[in-house]
Amino acid sequence: MSDVMIEARDLSKLYGPVHALKDVSFEVRRGEVLGFLGPNGAGKTTTMKILTCFIAPSTGTAKVNGADIFEDPMAVRSAIGYLPESTPLYTEMLVLEYLEFVAKMRGYKGEDARKRIKKAVEQTSLGDVIAKEIRALSKGFRQRVGLAQALVHEPPVLILDEPMSGLDPNQASEIRDLIKQIGSERTVILSTHDLGEVQVTCDRVLIIAKGRLVADDTPEELRERAGKASYFVTLDGKGADAKKAREILGGIGGVSSIKQRDAEAKGELLFTIVPKDASDLRRDIFQTIVKNDLVMLGLERKSEGLDKVFRDLTTGDTAASAAATKTKRDQKIDEAREKKKARDEAKRKDDERAAEESSSDEDASDEKGEA
Repeated sequence: MSDVMIEARDLSKLYGPVHALKDVSFEVRRGEVLGFLGPNGAGKTTTMKILTCFIAPSTGTAKVNGADIFEDPMAVRSAIGYLPESTPLYTEMLVLEYLEFVAKMRGYKGEDARKRIKKAVEQTSLGDVIAKEIRALSKGFRQRVGLAQALVHEPPVLILDEPMSGLDPNQASEIRDLIKQIGSERTVILSTHDLGEVQVTCDRVLIIAKGRLVADDTPEELRERAGKASYFVTLDGKGADAKKAREILGGIGGVSSIKQRDAEAKGELLFTIVPKDASDLRRDIFQTIVKNDLVMLGLERKSEGLDKVFRDLTTGDTAASAAATKTKRDQKIDEAREKKKARDEAKRKDDERAAEESSSDEDASDEKGEA
């Protein structure tokens, strides 16, 4: 049996002249938590809606749990638990009442429905609010209710569109831990533009920009794309000369620059070392410190964060796009100005014509009066 739970092939979606998706292909395997990352308007939600059979792609196809979105959409829907960006809740209902309604809509009744609701409530820690109206709940608990409705039918695949949107840090952390727990049993696609969510929650990351897939890697592999790391060195400052220590560290082969930082504790010397390339300098730094009778209290290697990779991958065409947008906007402004100028000129001529006609009428009236 194949462990591929989601298979997308050459998905494209056109909204009139707008190309929301362009030939997107990827696979998600059983038990994998996939971060679907991209800026607003990149095509994340469009992809989610295609996979959940809310909309059809213009070209391409996809399979979920072996079922094709065109040939067997009901099987696709049965295999997916979906939490849209706008959590679909009937807020006047009690939490239990809403989950009973969802179970009934899924075709479960009696003891079977009660068991499934109980399990979903336990998984999402909703026991304390089960008898409350949904409108009385905090945003974090409403998200939990949304997750519970996606879990009632125990689907093998969960698709979550911006599940941490609008949550405070504490609420987001709770939902994040919940997703990690759920992800140990199911395949999860987590659509987001929050880099922090991806780094702590996901096993793998897809990055989409302007409708195209631009990266498919683990968070660690994406950080490696950023290239060289920085080294943070802490030395014992007792009896050590800061200027000499800086010169010694700066003389290590492969070092591009070195900067002394403010010490966090008295008696410490802190330096940031930037290498010339992606080579690992930790061995050379350690040996140089020992050779020069310095005492090292700490050595930390930090790669560039995902935010740099994200910007590099998603803003490559931003300048050109912005320039094109500005050009179109300027053209429209110029057209509007020309139209206004033509309208004003026409009005001026109409006013002059009206004034001439009025003057002619007055002259005719005067002549008639004199006669």
